Amino acid sequence: MKGTNASTLAGFILLGFSDQPHLEMVLLLVVSIIYILTLMGNTAIILVSYFNSKLHTPMYFFLSNLSFLDLCFTTSVVPQMLWNLKGPDKTISYTGCVIQLYVALGLGSTECVLLTVMAYDRFNAICRPLHYGVIMHPKLLQQLAALAWISGFVESMVQTILVFQLPLCSHHMVDDLMCEEPALIKIACVNTTFLENELSIALFLYVVIPLGLILASYGCIVRSVLKIKSTEGRRKAFGTCGSHLIVVVLFFGTIISVYIQPKNKYTQNYSKFLSLFYTVVTPSLNPLIYTLRNKEVKWALSRLVGRDSS
Repeated sequence: MKGTNASTLAGFILLGFSDQPHLEMVLLLVVSIIYILTLMGNTAIILVSYFNSKLHTPMYFFLSNLSFLDLCFTTSVVPQMLWNLKGPDKTISYTGCVIQLYVALGLGSTECVLLTVMAYDRFNAICRPLHYGVIMHPKLLQQLAALAWISGFVESMVQTILVFQLPLCSHHMVDDLMCEEPALIKIACVNTTFLENELSIALFLYVVIPLGLILASYGCIVRSVLKIKSTEGRRKAFGTCGSHLIVVVLFFGTIISVYIQPKNKYTQNYSKFLSLFYTVVTPSLNPLIYTLRNKEVKWALSRLVGRDSS
């Protein structure tokens, strides 16, 4: 089939679950509710971290960054997704697809680095408690946050440029819920081995290495916690890390399943549900996980809504 980039100016068709219209109606309702909860939950985390002086610590600085990232991430995908789920029109403009891929890739890569930075913060808090305040000084916090955001969007720019330089097949039907790189590569009308190899390198840099560093950090944390003689001390130490570890497992687990598992017609719908999970569900769970497992956040939230708990 002859490919052209000029034809894609008309836009793309995001097939999603178009072969299952009844499922689409259910997803429309569920995704709408989850999106509203995501906006409310992450906004609340940002507000309590900003207005409550007791939460002006490195952990909550990074948590605020994560909440802001999740707000942007889900908003870059969900409105278009809801539009496509509500009726037969599944199109997205060429420009809209470019922007969505760039923003979603950038935010996803940023989250990989940011979660690694948060693991480094927990490592210093547990393994180097006496030097924690000196190591995690405000300037370093800003530098680490900037590293996460800048590196994520630089990588995204490279990936996006490479993807949209490919001559795409004239049907430009994307078998996914959004403009994701693997789905766009599949509709290219040329050999994509180079881009697939480049994607593998990016996954190694932004998924495998960060996950390895996180696991190494928690290996050191576990060893340090086991040396604590007090049961209450161990419980408190594990409690400060448990929320972050749950978020890591949810996010990296679904990313690995979507991007690294071999694709075939039997796993495609499974991959769509996983994409739906890490773009819609995970951002809504993060505030819930941190709130349920953290007394300080629950107390700050109660203050924010006017229920002063003394």
